[in-house]
Amino acid sequence: MTEDIRNKCAHGAQGEELSTQNKVLNTLAGATQTFTPIKQVCAYLNAFHVYADDIKRHVEAYHYCSHLNEDLRQCIIYDSDKPDARLIGVEYMISERNFDTLDAEEQKLWHMHIGEVKTGMLIMPKPAGVPEAAWEAAENKEMEQIVRWYGKTFHFWQVDRGDKLPLGLPKLMSSYLSEDQAPPGLLDDRDLRLGVDRKRKAEVRSYMPEPPPKGDGTKDVWEGRGIRLEAKQCDSRKGGQ
Repeated sequence: MTEDIRNKCAHGAQGEELSTQNKVLNTLAGATQTFTPIKQVCAYLNAFHVYADDIKRHVEAYHYCSHLNEDLRQCIIYDSDKPDARLIGVEYMISERNFDTLDAEEQKLWHMHIGEVKTGMLIMPKPAGVPEAAWEAAENKEMEQIVRWYGKTFHFWQVDRGDKLPLGLPKLMSSYLSEDQAPPGLLDDRDLRLGVDRKRKAEVRSYMPEPPPKGDGTKDVWEGRGIRLEAKQCDSRKGGQ
């Protein structure tokens, strides 16, 4: 009798370890195929996402972002920066002027980045060998833009509760507005692992202006007005939104 696949787990996901045949095929495909969209990734960001329907839950998010144009970025989100990282979600980032074109209901699905940027919670991990001063200058230029941008984030895989597969409906995610909203030790642990001094980052980013409050949903989430997706059966023959 074949062993139940539910008893198998490889790299945090339900299933068998990759076979030698598939490893060879992966190597061949990687050497011969083009990966043009993936190769447009030009920024690696680290931050924490909070569930928009449960602020007691959070996930460390490793963002790999590309710029579609001057007013929109698109990010693939993983649960680590390792080769076996699980793809857990996506985030779209838009400029303030794009955000201003959205209706009030749509704006509630987006979160601000002001708190993350100004406190040093949102970072661009420094590559090995790059001088600290040079990287700090480059990171600040990136943050000067992000501080005024808004993100719309959905996670498909709830790794924080130990899921071995992406189960259920997508979860809308939000952000921390201040350090005191994060669990004790969470940020210190991240900083230690990635060699980051967020206090220093907050200090050197102090010159960045804070955009005026708008209609995004970040504050609502922290005041108990969260958002949860729910499945509703419909007549698929009729279409509609």
